[in-house]
Amino acid sequence: MIDQINISNIRKVYFIGIGGIGMSAIARYFLSKGIKVWGYDKISTFLTDALIKEGAVISFDDDPTACPVELDLVVYTPAIPTDSRIREFYTQLNLPLLKRSDVLGIISRNSYNICIAGTHGKTTISTMVAHILRDAEYGCNAFLGGISSNYGTNFWSSEKNCTVIEADEYDRSFLKLHPNIIAITAMDPDHLDIYGTAEAMEEAFLAFTSKLDPGGLLITKKGLSRETSFSAKHHLTYHLTHLDADVHTIDLMIVDGSYLYHVNGPGWTLSNVRLNMGGMHNIENSLVAIAIAKYLKIDDERILSAIAGFKGVKRRFEYIVKNEKSIYIDDYAHHPEELRALIAGVRGLYPTKKITVLFQPHLYSRTRDFAEGFAASLSLADQVAIMPIYPAREIPIEGVTSEMIASKMSSNVSLLKDGDVLKFINQSNPELIVTAGAGDIDQCILPIKEFLLNQ
Repeated sequence: MIDQINISNIRKVYFIGIGGIGMSAIARYFLSKGIKVWGYDKISTFLTDALIKEGAVISFDDDPTACPVELDLVVYTPAIPTDSRIREFYTQLNLPLLKRSDVLGIISRNSYNICIAGTHGKTTISTMVAHILRDAEYGCNAFLGGISSNYGTNFWSSEKNCTVIEADEYDRSFLKLHPNIIAITAMDPDHLDIYGTAEAMEEAFLAFTSKLDPGGLLITKKGLSRETSFSAKHHLTYHLTHLDADVHTIDLMIVDGSYLYHVNGPGWTLSNVRLNMGGMHNIENSLVAIAIAKYLKIDDERILSAIAGFKGVKRRFEYIVKNEKSIYIDDYAHHPEELRALIAGVRGLYPTKKITVLFQPHLYSRTRDFAEGFAASLSLADQVAIMPIYPAREIPIEGVTSEMIASKMSSNVSLLKDGDVLKFINQSNPELIVTAGAGDIDQCILPIKEFLLNQ
């Protein structure tokens, strides 16, 4: 069925789970083509509100009664339960019913694709690459896993037949893409509910690189566990500090809250790079974007201007409040390594401040598999509060709670109940607070912001 679908023939599409960050990007793609879009999601969010303003018709009731039946395509996300009434309705109608990853694969068939993969950093890097190409007037289409702070969207289109894609390893989705450039940031164990073992997940990344166009570029972080297994003809490595990496930084300085540095690459140097966003890991992220821009022969001055003007991604080391009284940073970190990088980045910028982290674990299975890693990373903060686990697509696992993490920590840690967030902040009076997690902790951002500003 997938091979028979021609995007140019599609005029009417329904999205089951339209409010997801990946689904909404594809919905925006179809809307940009003048295609009629319907969809369902469980709750109304800023993303569904935006899609409605852009022309989508969205319902929030899992009731197929009002669902259109004359459709060319139905798209669903694996996060939608199999017992969804709308999903069952369209299954019985025998319409073309495809996963989000299948549709993205079809879209990428006839495009020059820059695919950013890895268990950490791919959203920031893909957004940074797309921003450079757009800002430098090179041009690109972009399917992003976050909201670009520069443009307020996770998708944009261009007449240029070049597409930047956040290549998701979940459910082996990235194996359906057609990459011309691949970047891999990390292959740390994750999604073990899908892969079973870390080795199986690494094999999926290797399978992804085997799909690279023979003349394409592969760029990977120096020191990946399977580095010697990559067989791309054009392969570069990158690292923040390892001088034996093909792309690395030198002469790094912190000036007025910004990073200034030079980047050495194979046969080239980009001097006086200025990055105006926090986190040492984001300097490393910029190395990938710069290397890709250099590979595409974008002018140095345009690269420097774009990097300096990059405002980041919503919920990626995002400053919510930054004044003399309070600093509040929000981040999507939901894996132990992401938390470690986040807290270390905050500590590097604010070495004398007491750091309070409010964390919401995401998925019972991830909490079970990485409880010790979460505890170790969170222990880098001075004070920690842990919210109940956000289940997403999962049902509870007996014995798996946030206490699994807290019990392995020796630092100052509190377990919160739903609704206790502002009470905790009022009692602890933090001078620097960080919220982290991939669940609905984002619903706390505005109340925390208002609380801090009104103190």
